[in-house]
Amino acid sequence: MTNIQFIQSQVNTTPKNIEATLKLLSEDCTIPFISRYRKDQTGNLDEVQVENIAKLSKQYDEIVKRKESILKTIEEQGQLSPELKSKIEKSFDLQEVEDLYLPYKKKKKTRADVARENGLEPLATLILAQKNDDVDFLSTQYINKNVENEEEALQGARDIVAEWINENIAVRQSLRRLYNRKAVIETKVVKKKAEEEDAQKFKQYFDWAEPLSKAPSHRLLAMLRAENEGFIKLKIETDIDETYDLIDEIIIKNGNSPSINHVQLAIEDSFKRLLHPAISNETLQEAKAKADIKAIDVFAGNLSQLLLAPPLGEKRILAIDPGYRSGCKIVCLDEKGDLLYNETIYPHQPQNETAMAMKKIKSMVNAYNIEAISIGNGTASRETEFFIKKIAFDKPVQVFVVSEAGASIYSASKIARDEFPNYDVTVRGSVSIGRRLSDPLAELVKIDAKSIGVGQYQHDVDQTKLKEELDNTVIRCVNSVGININTASKSLLSYVSGIGEKMAENIIAYRQENGPFEDRKQIKKVPRLGEKAYQQAAAFVRIHNGKNPLDNSAVHPEAYPIVEKMAKDLKISVNELIANKEKIALIKPESYTNETIGILGIKDILKELVKPGLDPRKAAKVFEFDPNVKTIKDVRIGMILPGIVNNITAFGCFVDIGVKESGLVHISQLKAGFVSDVNEVVKLHQHVQVKVVEVDENRKRIQLTMIL
Repeated sequence: MTNIQFIQSQVNTTPKNIEATLKLLSEDCTIPFISRYRKDQTGNLDEVQVENIAKLSKQYDEIVKRKESILKTIEEQGQLSPELKSKIEKSFDLQEVEDLYLPYKKKKKTRADVARENGLEPLATLILAQKNDDVDFLSTQYINKNVENEEEALQGARDIVAEWINENIAVRQSLRRLYNRKAVIETKVVKKKAEEEDAQKFKQYFDWAEPLSKAPSHRLLAMLRAENEGFIKLKIETDIDETYDLIDEIIIKNGNSPSINHVQLAIEDSFKRLLHPAISNETLQEAKAKADIKAIDVFAGNLSQLLLAPPLGEKRILAIDPGYRSGCKIVCLDEKGDLLYNETIYPHQPQNETAMAMKKIKSMVNAYNIEAISIGNGTASRETEFFIKKIAFDKPVQVFVVSEAGASIYSASKIARDEFPNYDVTVRGSVSIGRRLSDPLAELVKIDAKSIGVGQYQHDVDQTKLKEELDNTVIRCVNSVGININTASKSLLSYVSGIGEKMAENIIAYRQENGPFEDRKQIKKVPRLGEKAYQQAAAFVRIHNGKNPLDNSAVHPEAYPIVEKMAKDLKISVNELIANKEKIALIKPESYTNETIGILGIKDILKELVKPGLDPRKAAKVFEFDPNVKTIKDVRIGMILPGIVNNITAFGCFVDIGVKESGLVHISQLKAGFVSDVNEVVKLHQHVQVKVVEVDENRKRIQLTMIL
């Protein structure tokens, strides 16, 4: 099987498209570049499809490498028959390949190994052959200095037979199918830990059983975490009679053979000691891998929504990190997010310096021409919001409450120290709260995605796969929006197609030394930024008010001559063509294709010319919580409250209703009728109306419904 055939078996596209995609990837083209600017070569594959092809190509290479290693090992043992070699070479099912390798795998000395050393393999062969030999009588021939009597000889022979059954591919495959269909996951509480406070959140799993194939991702991950923390014991079981029937069908050839009793004892031993531990663990790991994929998908989807949250834009912002005793940390930021001033006020208990704090805020708003106020949603957030709204400003000032998730991680990070070496963590945290209002994407890329808190069980899933998927998500979001090369931070630049961390540093250094970039061509002057990097990156960076109007669009520089020809044919300038719907409508795409850019590419160019540099994100909206609800004590069953969706999981969404504890809307309560995917109904940061159905003040849990 070739890599193209392997990929096509799992991707719904043509071999030609796969081949073109692999060729572009081998030429160091990035996934955003391929999916955006090479659509005609790939047959219009999107980023997710291109990513999938890249992953499958890597997977194919790993399988080939593993098979080569296995073939070499078996050959070195002198046991590689032509038939075995052919089977391994033809298989691209890694599990099957490992099964074929199992008898030759180096392992700790087994009971079967000891029996072989004691000369009992011929007796094992007689037992498994199930002919009419009287193996009980024949066993006497195998007594020696290491085998004292007939029973020891027969036990040793059965150990060998048990190992052969364990290594039988048909047996393992048959059991796998059974476990995948019918395995049950069972849990029992560890009694000595049952009363611990941390154990209570896993109480429903103290005595639990359900088909493993039906256990949803979040439930399986919760059980595994409970087991890891020592609160429960977990096991995988199947119907024992059905299991033995399956093995008997494959192994037993002659039910009337004198050796049948020994065969059945070997089957029982093989299952209990070898097969069940291996297959049950394998099945659980497979279920865990599927649960990981589901959880990672949920996390990546949430992260994408969070990164693409509506930006307020280039406004002067006063940001507040609220607090009681330690006060509220205030920073004033200019349109570019640069720090102008910082201050601490004490409007709340115990100091209650409300009048002075009001005076200071009003003075800062006037002095720094503040247009919006950003308040973190942590401790004292609601009180700070009410305090701000009592101030009589001399002009309209919008007030927003933003998520603080990850702000403390950022404030203590190297990135924050490099940005603000002369300020402490409290000032840096406040700056982050302000900047994530003006441009959430630009600010959140500075924080480890796992610290943003928009997933489920993110610390329990495969960390390598999680990081890879989250990195891909950030790359997709950054490149779908495009970035201003003259204001972007190193963190933001490093996610741009073709740039990376080192090149981002070089761009910042060049910008500091030479001033802002005036056109895209100037990017080539950045040290070590070669032609390839320029090709991959140029169209994803924007230059506002530059020399060439196309530099502030998603039109790739390689297509500038095409746009210039379009304008010339219409007898107008490029400037006059941009955003001119009537003139653009006259252009026939087929007249402008070339070897690199086909019809799909030309149509994309025309779309971009209609609305050049359009930010795909929506505009930020002001939101107000119910002023009468400040803590969980104020929440009553039956209340209908405004809220903001602040986390999405496979089983529902969490909604911030203005108290410290977010309320859960279970998937069954999102709308009337069946809902298979939470994201079909709600998105992160969506403004919703919810009804309170349950309040548990002791456990700090609020149950909500959106079916009003």
